[in-house]
This record gives sequence, C-alpha cells and structure tokens, in this order.
Amino acid sequence: MIKKIIEISQQRTALSIRHGQLILKTETGQNSIPCEDIGILLVDNPATVYTHSVFTELLKAGAAVVLCGNDHLPSGCLLPIESNSIQTQRIAEQIKAKEPLRKNLWQQIVRAKIRHQAKIVRDNTSVHKGLMELISQVRSGDVSNVEARASKIFWGAYLQSMDESVWAEAHPTDFKRNREGKPPNNLLNYGYMVMRAAVARAICSAGLLPSVGLHHKNKYNAFCLADDLIEPFRGYVEIKVKEIVSGGEWEELTQSVKARLLETLYEEVEIADYKGPLMVGLHRVAASLVRCFGGEQKEIDLPKL
Repeated sequence: MIKKIIEISQQRTALSIRHGQLILKTETGQNSIPCEDIGILLVDNPATVYTHSVFTELLKAGAAVVLCGNDHLPSGCLLPIESNSIQTQRIAEQIKAKEPLRKNLWQQIVRAKIRHQAKIVRDNTSVHKGLMELISQVRSGDVSNVEARASKIFWGAYLQSMDESVWAEAHPTDFKRNREGKPPNNLLNYGYMVMRAAVARAICSAGLLPSVGLHHKNKYNAFCLADDLIEPFRGYVEIKVKEIVSGGEWEELTQSVKARLLETLYEEVEIADYKGPLMVGLHRVAASLVRCFGGEQKEIDLPKL
C-alpha cells in the first residue's frame, strides 16, 4: 500500500491520537487518518500543537515525522528506532561491510546520478555528451571526484533551455546551485529535504542505520547513508522544479508549489523489476543494499530516470 504524506501548513492544527488514528483538529473541523496509512508527517506551521502519543504512535507505525523551521525548510526528522525484526543482524552486516564493497557501491551510485543529470539536460547536445563521457571515468570510491566535475557541468546547463520570458528578471545563465542562493534554490532545498526524509525512512524500515554511510562519513551527520542513497533520486526533484519554473510559479515556496514538490514521492519509477511509486521504490533500493551487505548480490538496485 502507498503510504500517505500529511502536510500541515495552512491552519493552526491540534494533533492527537485516538484508537490508532491521527486526529487533526482545526478551527474549521476535524479529520482522522489511520497511523498505519501514514508514511511521512510534515509539519510547517509553528502554531501546531501535539500530544506525546502523536510521535510515539506514528514512529511505532513506521512513519517519519519532519518538522520545518521559520524558513519553511525541514529542520529535523524523527525516525523509528525499531522497524525490522532482524535489525540487529542487518546492522552488524552493515558495520562489517568491507571498504572495497562500500567504494564499489558508491561508484554505482555516482554513475547513476551522472546518467540522470545527462538525461535532464539532454536538450544540450554537447553537455549531454560530456556528462555521458564522464560516467566511465568514475572509479571505485570515485577517488578523482568525478561527481563534483559532473555537477559543475550540470548546474551550468540546468536551466539554460528554459523559455527566456519565464526568466525575464532572473537571468537563467547566472543561476548557481547554492543553498542560500536565489530561487529556485529554495524549491530544490525543500524537495531534497523531503526526499532525504523518505530515503531515511526506507533505510530504517530495512533495518539499517542511517548514520553509517558508504561514502559520507561526517561524525556530526546522523543521516550519512541517506545522503548516499538520495543521490540517484535527486534527478526527480530537479525535473519537478524545472516543470514548476516553466509554469512561472517559482520565486516563492507557496502551498501549491510545496504540494507539487511532494508529488515527486508518488512519481512512477523503474527499479530493477519494479515499476511503481517512488516512495515504495525506495524500499526496494534499501532492501537491495541489505542483500549487498549480506553478500547476496554485488550491485545495488537503482532507479532508471
């Protein structure tokens, strides 16, 4: 079953739990949703109030809770600690994974990411060709950091094919990917953070630790593995942002824009023999990583954009 994404941003809402249902009470009425049907609860209204059981019951049901700050970007995420019956065994295999395996898996992820970048800018023949040529240069562990070279090329061409009338005052050729930069960086930030939460949720559901990564190893980062696995999924956010920009509504992170970005998690993806919603596909990727750690397969199942 496809889990629901519940976003709270428009009205002051009181959240509570009754008989396994999440109760959402506003000034205009009350709704209820079974906790087991919820995949992500995203709260972007500082006036929202909770009972303690909202968090405990949702986490017990395997949901992720994402809390946004005043900038409307996710600032924190709650994930279930126990969500798999053989979690201890899987975490042990994850931690024991040898460096050659980690490097090989990272190589596969980076190649998939660059392949997606090339497809997004395929209208630019020379850039597309250049990115495709870089794929074969990605070695085990990407020790020469081909990923960074590819990203520099990609962002330079990302919005160049847009209708100039849409960018009358924005100068698309000047666009730079920067978290603190001008729009549509704000849309990319929001889309990436929601995707990151969904990836982290899938990792926990598979019985793995999101803090133990393949490539990312920052000791202050609790989501290193999520930051690894999100890479081949960034393209879905980038395509959605490009669509939003083409419609002219991109400078502000409005309710309608956020809703469209959340739709990304329901986009149809193809992963190995699976074809269906992205949020379900994330679990396929995490499950394949478990098999890689257990020695059952050598290649992680990754999406085909």
